[in-house]
Amino acid sequence: MAFGDIPSYALYGESGEDPGADWVHCETIQSRSRLHNYRILPHRHEKLFQILHLACGTADIVVDGQGATLAGPAIVALPPMTVHGYTFSPDVQGTVFTLFDSRLTHILAEMDGIRETVRSIRIIGLHDHADAARGLADDIAALTAEFTGRGLGRSEAIQARLLLVLIALHRIGGSTKAGTRSPGGRALQHALRFRELVDQDFRKHHPVEAYARRLGLTPTHLNRICREHLGDTALGVVHQRIILEAKRYLTFTSLSAKEIALALDFDDPAYFARFFKQKTGLPPLAFRAMRRSSTHE
Repeated sequence: MAFGDIPSYALYGESGEDPGADWVHCETIQSRSRLHNYRILPHRHEKLFQILHLACGTADIVVDGQGATLAGPAIVALPPMTVHGYTFSPDVQGTVFTLFDSRLTHILAEMDGIRETVRSIRIIGLHDHADAARGLADDIAALTAEFTGRGLGRSEAIQARLLLVLIALHRIGGSTKAGTRSPGGRALQHALRFRELVDQDFRKHHPVEAYARRLGLTPTHLNRICREHLGDTALGVVHQRIILEAKRYLTFTSLSAKEIALALDFDDPAYFARFFKQKTGLPPLAFRAMRRSSTHE
C-alpha cells in the first residue's frame, strides 16, 4: 500500500478472496430472517441501496411508516435512508442484494431513466408479469452465482448481471402502477443528491448556497430537507464529511496533521486543527493516538 493510501474494507465486514467485488453483498432472505424469528425491525441504510426479490412466501413490509403485504413473486427496491422493516412467513424464499449507493451512481452514470427509477421506492408484485418475473428470476440466479463464484472478471460480471436486474426493474416499474413512492420521496431524492455532491466536492469547501443552486433549491429549503432526512443542517453534513475523511487519514495513514490539512484543502493547518477539535473534542494527533491505543488493546 502506497504512503498515504486509505484501505477499503468489504461490505458487511467480509474479507473475501476477491477485493474487487466488495461493493456488493448477496444473501438469501431465509438465512438472515430466520436468525431474527423472521422479523426484521424497522431500520435504514445510510449509504446503501437494496433490492429484495421475494420468490415465494409472504412478507409484511413497512416502508417509511406505510404498510403493505406481499406474496411472492415480488420485488422491492429501496434507496438509501428509506426506513423499512419486514415480517416474513417461515417458508420465505428469495434473495437480498445490497450495494454501495456510490457504486450504483457510477454504474448508472449515463442512464438517466433507470437512475430515476432506482431513486424511488419500488414495491412491485410480479403476478401479472409472468414473463418478466421469469426473466428477472433467471437474472437474479445468474447474479447470485457470480457472487458466490470466483471466476475471472467476477466483479465486472456481477456489475453486468446487476445492470440487467435494474433494467428489468425499470421496465416492470414503467408498465405498472404498483411501484410506490414515499410521500417525502422528492425531498429524499434531493437529500441523496446533495450527499452525492458533497462526496464529490467536500474538499472544495463550497458554501451551502452553491449546493442549493445546483439542486434548484433555496438554502433554507435545503437545510430543511437535510434536517429531515440526514439529521443535520446542510453545512453540518459537509462538515461531517470533512471530519470523516480526516479521521480516515488519521487512522489509516502516517500523514502529519499539516499534510492532512493540505490534503483536505485547508489553507491554514492551525485552523484545521481547531476545526477538528471543535467537531470531535480531540486535537488530530490525540485522536490518532486514541485510535491506535484502542486498536492494540
